[in-house]
Amino acid sequence: MLRKFKISVDGRPYDVTVEELEGEGASMYPDTSAMAQASQPVTAPAASAPTTPATAPATQATAEAGPGDIVSPLAGVVHAISVAVGDEVGEDTQICVIEAMKMKTVVAARCTGKVTAIAVNEGDGVEAGQILMTVA
Repeated sequence: MLRKFKISVDGRPYDVTVEELEGEGASMYPDTSAMAQASQPVTAPAASAPTTPATAPATQATAEAGPGDIVSPLAGVVHAISVAVGDEVGEDTQICVIEAMKMKTVVAARCTGKVTAIAVNEGDGVEAGQILMTVA
């Protein structure tokens, strides 16, 4: 029995026809020579206007950082947070460690000030550019 399906590969739709095997004697690997003679070629649909992938709603990872915000330099997991809200930090003070692919990256403050907010916790996954904390 032939069945028709619509599939999508890399965002492009295709119509395909598949033969359904039935009964106890149906093999998982049918005789392909018989199928090749009976099958019809699959053609891609005519080119249409390119579709754009749906964009995710804005999240903290894509929010624009302000002047006192310290952002993650890479995607990874917050391994350790070295400061707390209210702590005074100087330029190049270690504020947290992010682990990615078994390598730890130290994130340091870019300016002198007081930590006013921490947006992540240890163990949180972060994206590159995501706000980690704010120093004012």
